[in-house]
Parts: sequence; C-alpha cells; structure tokens
Amino acid sequence: MRVQVERVYLKDLSFESPNAPQVFASEWKPHVHLDINTTANRISPTRFEVVLTATLTARPEEDQDSAALIIEVQQAGVFLIEGADDPALERILAVACPDILFPYVREAVDNVAAKGTFPPFMLAPVDFPSLYEQAVRNRDAERGESLN
Repeated sequence: MRVQVERVYLKDLSFESPNAPQVFASEWKPHVHLDINTTANRISPTRFEVVLTATLTARPEEDQDSAALIIEVQQAGVFLIEGADDPALERILAVACPDILFPYVREAVDNVAAKGTFPPFMLAPVDFPSLYEQAVRNRDAERGESLN
C-alpha cells in the first residue's frame, strides 16, 4: 500500500468579528466551540482530495448570544493512495489524511486570529481515530435501526 501527499493547500478561509470594536472593551475570557468536518472526493482512480473544515466560534463570557469572532478554515490536500482495499481506504481518508492536514488548520486559525488582534487559540490535537470509530458506530447503529 502507498499513501503520498501530493499537495496541501488552503481552500477557503473566513474571519468575522461581528462585534468589533466593542468586543475589545471587555476582558477576553471567551467560550470557544470548535466544529470539525472532513470530506473526501475521488479525483482519479488513485487520487483523492480531502478537505478538513474547522469552524471556531468564540463567544464573550458575558454575552453567549453574540459571537466575538468566527473563523472557518478549509484546509485541503491531494493524496495519492494505491493498493488499499475499501476498509483501509476509508480509514486513510478519515484518519490519516485529516491528521496530516490538522497542523495547517491550527496555524491558519492562530494566524488569522492574530491579524484580528485576538490571542492565539492553540487548538488541542484532535483524536481522528476516535472520531472515526464513533462515526462507524453511529453509521452501524443507523443501519441496524433501518433494517428493523
């Protein structure tokens, strides 16, 4: 089996600070929420584009109904994958590829937050194997319910 990174690129980047400059008047103790999503598209028999989307929303401690900032990053990569059977291919696309892309997401989030004069977020590593296993369990449970 062969897995090779051919290209890593920023597909989309969005930054919003809807309550600036008022947000800078209070002490910075945000509640941070991070959503992570991965998609994979076959672009040739052995090449796949994997897009890791991370959406970070920070809300001021005193006003949970408004966002201090929203950052969305779509970090993508083209991966050459040869000799993998379907279960191995699914796992590579859902675990190994996002694991390669995540450090780029972390860097992009920190860089764009700094450009908005917010402190860096230092995103914690993501456990992609656990997320994948949970998704498989959920998918299997849904299939089991639909068969009944």
